[in-house]
Amino acid sequence: MARVSALAGLATLLLAAGCADAPSTPRASHPATAGSADTASLGTLDVLYLTMMVAHTEQTMEIVRLGRDRLTAGELRTMVAAIEVTEADELATMRAWLRDAGPAATAGRHDHSGHLAAPADLARLRNAPAGQVDAVLRELLGSHQQAAADLSRAHLATATSPRVRELARRVEQSRTAEVRLLTAPAAGRR
Repeated sequence: MARVSALAGLATLLLAAGCADAPSTPRASHPATAGSADTASLGTLDVLYLTMMVAHTEQTMEIVRLGRDRLTAGELRTMVAAIEVTEADELATMRAWLRDAGPAATAGRHDHSGHLAAPADLARLRNAPAGQVDAVLRELLGSHQQAAADLSRAHLATATSPRVRELARRVEQSRTAEVRLLTAPAAGRR
């Protein structure tokens, strides 16, 4: 019953995120390759989660690139550099898992823009005056990372692949910690 409830919750989250036309990819039937995500056990929701997280992480990398060279706070520059390294690695892993799952997992890419930052927000970061870049990046990246944490938290209950579940757990924990740091009161910043 808990699994049905969790599945319903994830479906609601996906619908609210604009992913109502999610692929109905069947589980991959070929054996998992070395280093893969146990692709034989990737269910439809694992594939959907990975697809959504690839798009989300690609946008995180864009946000980082737009702000990293213009940041003034040292701790924010350090955090953004760590985010870039971590998420580049996660992105490579997720792409490999989807590729290993076969053509059915990567075919029929759908628009998942409902959970991504709006072009106007990216433009606001791109065009922020020098003294406002840190604040704009904190706000934009904070809400962006919260969306990743929420999506990952929802996927924990529905994942069929143990490796995808573990990735979702790590993403939920790391993004939640990042949001706390990004949204900390200004008095706590140096």
